[in-house]
Amino acid sequence: MARAFMRELLLYGRNQGFLINPIISIPKRTFFYSSDFSFKDRLINLIQTCQNLTQFYQIQSHFITSGLLQNPSMAGRVLKLSLNFCDIDYTLLIFKCIDFPDTFCVNTIIKGYCFGCLKNKVGGFYFEMLQEDGVLFKPNSFTFPPLISWCMRAGELELGRKWHGQAVKVGVDRTLQVENALIHMYAGCGLNDVAWKVFDEMSVRDLVSWNSMVDGYVKVNDMGNAHRLFDKMLETNVVSWNVMMKGYLDVKNPGVVLKLFRNMVRTGVRWNDTTVVSALTACGRSCRLKEGRSVHGSVIRMLMNVTVIIGTALIDMYSKCGMPDVGQVIFDRMLIKNLVCWNAMISGQAIYGNPKHGLGLFDKLVELGEFIPDESTYVGVLCACARLGFLPEGKNHFLEMTNVSNVKPNFAHYWCMANLYASHGLVNDAVEVLKNMPVDINMSPQSSSWAGLLGSCRFKGNVAVGEQIAEALIEKDPLNHSYHVLLVIIYAVAGRWEDVTRMKCLMMERGFSVPGFSLVELTQIVNNLEVDDRWDDCISRLYEHG
Repeated sequence: MARAFMRELLLYGRNQGFLINPIISIPKRTFFYSSDFSFKDRLINLIQTCQNLTQFYQIQSHFITSGLLQNPSMAGRVLKLSLNFCDIDYTLLIFKCIDFPDTFCVNTIIKGYCFGCLKNKVGGFYFEMLQEDGVLFKPNSFTFPPLISWCMRAGELELGRKWHGQAVKVGVDRTLQVENALIHMYAGCGLNDVAWKVFDEMSVRDLVSWNSMVDGYVKVNDMGNAHRLFDKMLETNVVSWNVMMKGYLDVKNPGVVLKLFRNMVRTGVRWNDTTVVSALTACGRSCRLKEGRSVHGSVIRMLMNVTVIIGTALIDMYSKCGMPDVGQVIFDRMLIKNLVCWNAMISGQAIYGNPKHGLGLFDKLVELGEFIPDESTYVGVLCACARLGFLPEGKNHFLEMTNVSNVKPNFAHYWCMANLYASHGLVNDAVEVLKNMPVDINMSPQSSSWAGLLGSCRFKGNVAVGEQIAEALIEKDPLNHSYHVLLVIIYAVAGRWEDVTRMKCLMMERGFSVPGFSLVELTQIVNNLEVDDRWDDCISRLYEHG
């Protein structure tokens, strides 16, 4: 059987011309006059330096013609290389050429199945190899981690538990690699209690173990347990710090993010792009320009390349700190730009700077034709139109978004249009825009996640308009917490404290948290109104009425 598969592979190589016109060659004398070790050494070197599919096919041919493919340790190297250049079906064809594949060969195929997300085939393959005559397969600590990790990525918790059971059955569940994979899977699926049980019973833990457990708590926003575990770590790396910083960003605590960043620098852990982006995002969200400049200076001192992701974070930070022109300079100097970078600059100018410049950037983006505008692009464009009061232009862009760019409007786009109508005194039209939103529109997360962008679309202090629109939103989705918070803030800005108390009582009846639990979120939401010195008084009064 194996010989039949070899003939099939060689025939394929001849048809493709890889054997007729070789680009990798080993002197013929090697086969006859060199030691077997020398020949294997040459092939191993070819595997390590292989750069493309054509070279791989010729290396594979050398293995077949020399008979070294029947050496399981050498065959495993070929299978591993095959997964880098070929699909799992072709790699499986090579596997079937091996007379007596060992555990390493089988593990390589299992990993290929997992990376190819072929869950229906990997289980059958695993059990087939256990029963196949001539297959020297004994599951070990390297067999199960890819299977368990794939279950975490795919959210297949029940399947992951079955593989956990198999690991217990063959006696490798207490090995470090398997335990780390189990922690990662259970924590990634939200079962931190089970993950902690595995972690707590480990005889040996490494950085992966600690980081996976901390990440599990971070994923469910349990920053208390995450930080306590983090503080117990005797050794940390950049992943540890990045996980913690991201966690505090997710719970909207930029101050702690910056404190972590300063501590990380003091400990001497070398940071990376992800660290810089987290620190700059925290500076932007809390408008800490001085610290943002300090982070920017650190990037320059460390001679780090201003990659697209760092450049985008810098543009966003400077824009939110009221200096979009500095962001524009960074944008103009970037040699490589992607759509996210363009969106950051368009929104930066549209919301925090000159909205006409934002619209000009959008026109340039469309003119270049390198990227198709997405929903984030049009939020910036519609915000610019709302700030400028460009009603006809706003209508045109809204239609263009759906008809030309095939972007489905979300809550943010309708919100911008409502503000645009309101700025022209068309209050009824503004309310109708929100009332007529599609039933299936996903509004729940966007009222708060887009709050920073929507801050430029203001009602010019017209509390009555804000009240009408907030009430229209509550009528549309009475179980949406953020809309109730918006109405509370509108009443607070107007000094209507009896209405504030009334709304808070209503929120408590409906099981909602009341204002005062997160001033960062309230500050973001209140940006939808034109406020003055009354804001500080409003905050203190909100506490009094909490």
